[in-house]
Amino acid sequence: MIAIRELVKRYTNLTAVDRLNLDIYDSEVFGLLGSNGAGKTTTIHMLATLLKPTSGTAVVNGYDIVTQSAKVRSSVGIVFQAPSSDDMLTGYENLKLHSWLYNVPGQIRAKRIAEVLDLVGLTQRKDDQVKKYSGGMRRRLEIARGLIHKPKVLFLDEPTLGLDPSSRESMWEYIKKLVEEEKITIILTTHYMEEADLLCDRIGIIEKGKIIALDTPSRLKEMIGRDVIKLRLAHEKQHDIESLKKFSFIHNVERREKDDLVIISVENANRNLPVILKHIDTEWVEYTSPTLNDVFLRSTGRDIKEEPEGGFMEKFARYDQK
Repeated sequence: MIAIRELVKRYTNLTAVDRLNLDIYDSEVFGLLGSNGAGKTTTIHMLATLLKPTSGTAVVNGYDIVTQSAKVRSSVGIVFQAPSSDDMLTGYENLKLHSWLYNVPGQIRAKRIAEVLDLVGLTQRKDDQVKKYSGGMRRRLEIARGLIHKPKVLFLDEPTLGLDPSSRESMWEYIKKLVEEEKITIILTTHYMEEADLLCDRIGIIEKGKIIALDTPSRLKEMIGRDVIKLRLAHEKQHDIESLKKFSFIHNVERREKDDLVIISVENANRNLPVILKHIDTEWVEYTSPTLNDVFLRSTGRDIKEEPEGGFMEKFARYDQK
């Protein structure tokens, strides 16, 4: 459904997307994960023809984003991070306005609006002004609006950002429902690893405009072993860390300088943690089964919510003013 080839977006001395190559399949939910400034939103904006690439290109639903941008736009829907519906209009009026903009034929317009309202659970509130909607309802309306013209691809940029846990879980159910009923390809960006793990068929981790890890959630987690032990040494003894590598049940040992933690990938932490603690003196320890956040930390060296120094948005604003 999407084929990206050598895609580049450069702003003066800043390269936001760096020779990106990626294939995304029909009816797939693809998660694009990266910290602020990693290039994920820039990539989505190019694929949706909101930004022109510096070089390279991509094909979306058979159309080139550079030479056939109008056909690409008719093939995609997008839900932005920031709400963009008119809160003085009703939900129905917002959808009707959007159906006009996308030239949805008049004879099917009312039927299609009713379908997407039902899909996102807003039929009973369709005649209420959007300013009376909760945050979760507004996000569901944005998704309905993005689906009104039956796109082949839907971009969801942080679809549950700012929602409370209950509303977030409800949104997950609606996203799974629309994948099943609409049979579309979804490209999802999120800072919530649980969300990516639950919804995505495959995940690409993007860093400095490049994909540095790509696979299914389960296979990505397998990269770092079954369980993860995090500990802080009571005394600074590097040879203690080295001595752990002799155990066959330990897959990997690394020192994370930023927070002075030792990260250990291990088979069956419940059974083998006491063995480890006999060999080293610790002041703090915990263990967990691998998560996507562990994969992200391993791949990038930082938490997904940390913005790199001199992040993209700050630099973009500066260059944009020139």
